[in-house]
Formats: sequence, structure tokens, C-alpha cells
Amino acid sequence: MFTYAYGFPRIGAKREYKKTIEGFWKGENKEEDVKEGLLRIQEDNIKTYKDNISLFPEGEMSFYDPMLDTAVLCGLYNPKNLMEYYNLCRGNSALEMTKWFNTNYHYLATDFGLIEEPRFYPNCDNAVLVFKKCDFPQFIGPFTFLKLSKGIKKDDFERLFFNLIEVYKEIMSERSQAQIDEPAFVMDLTREEIELIKKGYGMLGDCGCKITLITYYDSVDFMHELLSLPVSALGLDFIRGEMSYNYILEHGFPSDKLLIAGLVDGRNVWTNNISESILKLKSLASKADKILLSNASPLYHLPVSVAAEEKIDKNLKTCLSFAREKLAEIRTIKECFEGEKDIPVFQKLEDYGMDASVRGKIKSLKPGDFVKKVKLADRRKQQNKILNLPLFPATTIGSFPQTPELRKKRAAFLAGLNQQEYKTYIFSEIDRLIKFQEEIGLDVLVHGEFERTDMVEFFADKLAGIATTASGWVISYGTRIYRPPIIFGDISRPAAMTTDEIGYAQSRTKKPVKGMLTGAVTIISWSYCREDVPVSETAYQISLALKDEILDYEKMGIKIVQVDEPAFREKAPLKKRNWKEYFDWAIKSFNLATNTSPNTQIHTHMCYSDFGEVIDYINQMDCDVISIEASRSKGDIIKCFEGVDFKRQIGLGVWDIHSPASPSPGQMFDIVTRALRIISRENFWINPDCGLKTRAWPEVKESLPILMDVTCKLRCKYRDDSRMP
Repeated sequence: MFTYAYGFPRIGAKREYKKTIEGFWKGENKEEDVKEGLLRIQEDNIKTYKDNISLFPEGEMSFYDPMLDTAVLCGLYNPKNLMEYYNLCRGNSALEMTKWFNTNYHYLATDFGLIEEPRFYPNCDNAVLVFKKCDFPQFIGPFTFLKLSKGIKKDDFERLFFNLIEVYKEIMSERSQAQIDEPAFVMDLTREEIELIKKGYGMLGDCGCKITLITYYDSVDFMHELLSLPVSALGLDFIRGEMSYNYILEHGFPSDKLLIAGLVDGRNVWTNNISESILKLKSLASKADKILLSNASPLYHLPVSVAAEEKIDKNLKTCLSFAREKLAEIRTIKECFEGEKDIPVFQKLEDYGMDASVRGKIKSLKPGDFVKKVKLADRRKQQNKILNLPLFPATTIGSFPQTPELRKKRAAFLAGLNQQEYKTYIFSEIDRLIKFQEEIGLDVLVHGEFERTDMVEFFADKLAGIATTASGWVISYGTRIYRPPIIFGDISRPAAMTTDEIGYAQSRTKKPVKGMLTGAVTIISWSYCREDVPVSETAYQISLALKDEILDYEKMGIKIVQVDEPAFREKAPLKKRNWKEYFDWAIKSFNLATNTSPNTQIHTHMCYSDFGEVIDYINQMDCDVISIEASRSKGDIIKCFEGVDFKRQIGLGVWDIHSPASPSPGQMFDIVTRALRIISRENFWINPDCGLKTRAWPEVKESLPILMDVTCKLRCKYRDDSRMP
């Protein structure tokens, strides 16, 4: 038996990917330095593959995003150099960013509505596709690329797809083998889409290239048609694709293809149950003549290696497996299957991290705990009297720039700096920020989150039942990285988590300061979650901890609390038939956490997701204000609220903070004008589209005053004397 693997993290063992590219943005590296640096990472990854695996694609590296690379490959964009390429990623021409399926990876979406005459042509020699020029490249498939793009009219999809197939035929004909990823095959597809796939891949079948077709993240609903496609090898996810697995056991697998059996989890960090995998492999071997053992989904959802984690509890560490360890697991399963090695004992968590008192609280929850006693309209009246905010209240999402000095102070604190000295420094940063916000005229202030590393990791450090890593970095988008925590047990709040900083900020101003929390769904989504406990129970445990924090806020006089849930849409199952169960506990978890005083105005924040299909579920989250991204979509995201009885207030993100380019007043004004066709001015807030942590202070000091200038002009245009201060 041979082994196969794909999607190894491109971040590098020491985050070389981030450092190399960002060095170019800062002018410290030349274009050639970036190419050489990323080539070294690719070579290291190939060596790691070779040490463990029989077969693998070689051309997996990207300068930023594989979906953008696909658009370049097919001639939709033709950047002449890296500067032009990065302008599509983060400059004035930045493409809209959204979540990649139900993961926390983001991709850049090509918007066909902004391309006057979409024309495809093979653009293989473009300078940014240097890593695809190898013996075994990897490409995003044509169907997935179009399915996840924006602005395609229903009547145009078929024409564009077949035009794209012709380009892929030419690209494939120049190669002897290639991996094509089609994760969109696991989505809810129509019969018309399935027929397009059959016909399109039928056209690709005679291109002369041996195609390894990989799909993952769930089951494929059209297995009969999938197995008939003219490809050499077919990779399936048998971790999250139980229906695909059962189909093969019942109907068999074609003898003219290799089955790439995804039996090692590429999305979670728990060690593989080798004996269980061998049983599945034996069942598959009775139905398929030729099998390659593989990971079930790309490994870039995992950190590079658990070997670097020296401080994690030893009992927990024995249960963990990151990307390198996953490759070793694939090799071990193969060796055990062939009798070359004894099956190792499976390391179980069992009762590790369990807390009977926490479980007791979950069992005692009643339906009324998830429902607020005071209705939205009545809360609005009470909150208006308390807050007395002007028309178009202006605020930010929460975080402000974290300077090199700040990071050094935090590192020193973690290394042993006196706690009081560190706290004094953080409070001095809060002082400066409060003064800055008051000077530019914001209506609702924030404390800046200077004490926080990451919006999930920070809370994970303070909650029982969650572990954090030292080097467990994963790419979220481009060069933006984070360290997902590991939920290993029952979750509780040993002590207040954020009250010192929030309370101090409020003491420095008469304007309201928002308490800032991360919601249960996002903490779960951006962590590696224990799988032998119902996820709903974990969510309710986190929500009870957050509720205790909000109750402490209220005792301190905090009148506005923002519970961020950017992962609310992202976490939804890919199959709509599974939505009801997910949204039931996701909505309940939010409402449980925020079921406190009706006088406290509850905000939530969501970003970079497709909301259209889930707006009715979002409407069931009983918040008072929701803030969303609108800058990259140019305000078109507001279409989601058309035809929906959405009475909550909305804060539109009119400044794209993921780009260093400063927004123009006209751009902001256009977004608001577009939205005001649907949203009443009384329900309208003004804010950036996300936190400002990744921006530099000069950018913030230039852009926030522009936002406030637009706000003042809006107030003049839509003046309501009864509400003006």
C-alpha cells in the first residue's frame, strides 16, 4: 500500500512565510527575496513529505491566496509583479474576502460583476505562479473556483464554466499529472450543477494529464456520478464524509481508479485511533483494488508540529497530533495494516478535564434561561434614555494598533515582568486611547484591548478547560496568523477576565465604554474542540462564563457590551439539512450569555461571511446592535436584509481595515447611502469593518477622522433635532 498527503502548512516552522512577505510590504525585502524565501519553505515541506509519505503534490505554495492564484492562472487578472498582485490582496483594488467553507481560513473572491467581459486564457507563465511550474502541481478546481466566486448570474454560470474548462484543458495538457481540489463537490448541489460537472470533467478526460481529484470537508451526495468521472485518482474525506464511506462499502469503487482514502483528520488535533482506521481500511480494501492512504482534508488547518510545545501538560500532549505528526500517523497506519508494526495504544482523553459542578449547571438549564424577558422594542426605549446617543452613533469594533513596544512589554510580562508594572503600562495606553477617541468625537468608546493577544486565545488563557500553545500558529488569511486554543475539558471562569481594563477605561470618560467579549461559537470555531462531548454543552459552558462576566460589567456601571461572533455563519454545516441542529444551539448559546439586564445594550460583530442564507437565524440572536463588514462588498451585503423584518440596529463597516489604503470620504458615503435605502437612519451606526489591531497608528489617525467627518456630514444631511445632542 502507498500513502498520499496534501495541504501541508505553508507558514513555515518559524513563521518564515509571514516574516518574508511582510518584510516585502515594509520595503525590507525585494521581490526576489520573497520568491527565494517561499521556495525554501516549499522545499522544507517537500522534505517533510518525503520523510513520511509515498506521493504528494509539489506545487502547493502561494504568495498569498490559492483562489487568487486560480484567477491569475485563468487570465482574469494579470499582475506583472508582486506589488500588483498584493494590490489585489490588500490595496485599493483588494478583492472581497470571505470564509473558506466552514473553516476559519479566508479567501479572496473574484467578483465577476466587476469584470466587464470575463475572458479566460491560460496565464501559466505569470510571475506569481512560479510555484505551479513543477512536475506535480496542485490547483483549485474549476467548479469550486466559480462556485465560490461573486457576481455570477445564474444564466451565465454554465457558459463561464465551460469556458473555464477549455482553459483547464490547455493547462492540464502541458502536465503529466496534477492534483485538482474540488471541495465544492460536498456542497448542496442541484441536478443541473451535477450534470455540468459530469460534462466538464468529461471534456477534461482526454487532456493527457493524470488528474488526482480531491474533495473534502463532508460527504459527496452524487457519488454515482463522481465515481464515473474520467480521473486517475479520487480522494475522499472519510472523517467527515461518513455517507461517502458507506456508499463505497455498499456499491464498490471503480477498478480503473486509485482510491485516496482520507482516514487521518486534517482539521482537528487529536491523535488517530489507529486500530479503528485499520478496520475502515480493511473494509475499503475489500471494495477497491488500489488504495492510497491519506489525510482527510488539507493539513494547513493545523500547526506545523506538536514537538515545539514544551509547556503543555504531558498527559494532554500525548493526545495531540499536528501536521507533521499526522503524516507520521498515515505512515504508521500503513505499516500496521501491512503487519510491519504493532498497533499502538490509542491515547484517550477519557475523564481528563471533566468538572462535575460545571456539568451540573448545564443540566439545570431551563428554556427561560435562553429567552430575554423584555422585548427588543421595550429595551430600545430604556437604553435610549440611558445612553442618549446622537443619530448615526460612531464607534469602533474593539481593538486598536498593537505597537512593537506593546508587544515587547507583553512578552516581558509573560517572561516575568512585575504584574503591577505591566498593568500600569496597559492603563497608560488606555488613557491615551480614551483621550484620542474623545478628541476625534467617537460616541461609544473602547479600551483598545492592549492586554489581549488574540480575541480567542486571550479568553482561552483565562478559562478552565482550555489549553493554549506556544508555537501552534495557523494561517487565517494571507499572512494573518493565530494560535487556536485546545478545548480539552469542561469550561468555567475561575475569576473575572476583563473587568480591570474595562472598568478603568470607563472611569476615564463620561462617554460609554463597550465591554468586549468573544462569543461561544467563535471560541469553539477558532479552537480545536474535544469531540467526545456534545458541542452544544461546550457552547453553553462558555456562555455561562461570559454571562458571569457581563453581570460583573453591570455592577461596574458598564452600559454597552459587545459579544463578537464572527464565526457564527462560518461554523454552519455545509449541508443545509444539518443547519437546524447547529443554529439551535448556536443561537441559544448567544442568548444565554447575554440574558442579563435589559438596560445593557448588547452588540455583536460579524465579518467576512455570506449572510444571505442565514439572515433569519441571525435575526434570532437577541442582540440590540449588530455590526458587519460592508467596505469590500461596497455595501451590497445590505441586500441580505431586504425583505427581512430586521428591527435591530446595524453598524456598517465602512472602512476596510485589512488594507493599508486609507478610505476616501466618498467611498464611505457611498456605502452608507446604498444601505440607507433599506436601513432606517434611526437604526444606523457607523464603524470600521473589524478591529484595528492589525493597522498602524498613522493609518488609524488618518482614517478614523475621515470616518467621523462622514458621520458629521450624514448628521447634517439627515438631521433630526429631537435626537441631536
